[in-house]
Amino acid sequence: MLAALSAPASAQHAGRNVVSSENRLAAREALAQMQAGGNAVDAAVTAVLVAGVASPTSSGIGGGGFALVWDASTKSALVLDFREVAPKGIDGAAFENRPFAWDQRGKWVGVPGEVAGLYALHKKYGKRTWKQVVEPAIRAAKKGFPVESHLAKMLAQSAKTLMQDPGIAAVYYPNGKPAAQGNLLRNPKLAATLEAIAEHGPEAFYEGPIAEDMVKSVRAAGGALTLEDLKAYKPIERKPLSATWEGYQVYTMPPPSAGGMMLVQALRLYKKAELVKLGRDSGAYQHLLAEGMRASIADRGRYLGDPAFEKYDIEKLMSSQRMQVRRKKISLHRTHNIPRFGLEEHGTHHLVTSDAAGNMVSLTTTVNRLFGAKLTATNSGVQMNDELDDFTSNKDVAALGMKQSPNRARPGARPVSSMTPTIVVEHGAPVLGIGGSGGTTIATNVTQLVLARLALGVDPQKLVSERRFYVPTWKWYIALEKGAPKSLWEDLEARGEIVGTMPFTTSAVQLIAVDKGRKVGAADPRKGGAALGR
Repeated sequence: MLAALSAPASAQHAGRNVVSSENRLAAREALAQMQAGGNAVDAAVTAVLVAGVASPTSSGIGGGGFALVWDASTKSALVLDFREVAPKGIDGAAFENRPFAWDQRGKWVGVPGEVAGLYALHKKYGKRTWKQVVEPAIRAAKKGFPVESHLAKMLAQSAKTLMQDPGIAAVYYPNGKPAAQGNLLRNPKLAATLEAIAEHGPEAFYEGPIAEDMVKSVRAAGGALTLEDLKAYKPIERKPLSATWEGYQVYTMPPPSAGGMMLVQALRLYKKAELVKLGRDSGAYQHLLAEGMRASIADRGRYLGDPAFEKYDIEKLMSSQRMQVRRKKISLHRTHNIPRFGLEEHGTHHLVTSDAAGNMVSLTTTVNRLFGAKLTATNSGVQMNDELDDFTSNKDVAALGMKQSPNRARPGARPVSSMTPTIVVEHGAPVLGIGGSGGTTIATNVTQLVLARLALGVDPQKLVSERRFYVPTWKWYIALEKGAPKSLWEDLEARGEIVGTMPFTTSAVQLIAVDKGRKVGAADPRKGGAALGR
């Protein structure tokens, strides 16, 4: 059996209203919104904003994300893309010579989309007032939020770098030392910014003093962000990718995400009977999935970019006919190499909410790497993203026989992401809402867990707790989490895999599933968090 990581007591919970988040405070406040008469969207907006205060390593209003919503009243799914956008003044050539010096870290910063995206999501679906859904985040920033285990760990591990930013140091390093788990921290500058957003909506963020503060701070660090960039930002409604598989309807994220493509391709490569026969614990099963993932990663490098800039037929790339041809090339006894190209994604935060009416939200939000660009806007307390690092350098697709990356840095472009918010529907109602954090591990994690749930019926908490594998684009062909059995390692090597140990442990998956007639939330123990229901 695959060994499971230890899970906190609050990791799984059932109820009519359920939420699963990487941050306990965010989960608690989201559940309170639904108990107060709000719906899954109200809860998701609250959870995202609270997480940006209490779990800032991964998310915040200086970043962006993707949301997938199931509307129970219309039995339909909608995607809202509030991904960050490259400023008009971006120097694309400079991105061929990354990394940037510390005093030039503003070059990483994309136009933030989170505030505009959450407001649009709430305006379309929310039941409670905008002020009511923002208030919990204001309260957390003003009166204090507890430091949870993941934040404490990151503050201690990266103190030397993080303390170089005065804004981070002032909030998270009281008396010059990293805040410990259980400490109560306050962020008064961010509280004031959130109060303005609650009162005046996104205009307070994208225009006026807050916008001016962000622009001044980013440009002082070499960035290209302007007031015009901020004012012009718009979230985009998109049609989700969808696939029918073994009686389920799976909805997932379209480009500029590559994660949804990987999931749909996997569904069209493999049949349930084949997966059941091999068994999830076997090297054959994991090798088979890894081969499909490597092919999808190569497709990402060859074809995917912001769909407003690059023309490609995503449905053709995922078609059953194309996958049938691909499946014939996949053997249980042979491994294909991926041409090595750079994928530079890092930290994110995922949450899922589901209300008593049957609505569901699967939402991933991010500032990219740890604390984003490690650049705090001076007066507003906004932690700026470094999302432009997700653009791919032209040199990194040379191994694919290409001179230009379809995901290269360009003015106004949205970089390709691995974020994979997904909802699975059966008989017109959601039976699984899932997504993850951890950069390029997101797509591989979500793909593994969706297949394990739908094909093998794995228990929700066991699903997020058991060890997984990762398909790197460097060094190894497959990476196993620490503690993987020797027999699995040897089996994979016998199939031609170059096996390594996953060098990080912070790629987490959150989900809500219908299990034995009950709606159950499960939180990944890798980043703490909680699943709550009532």
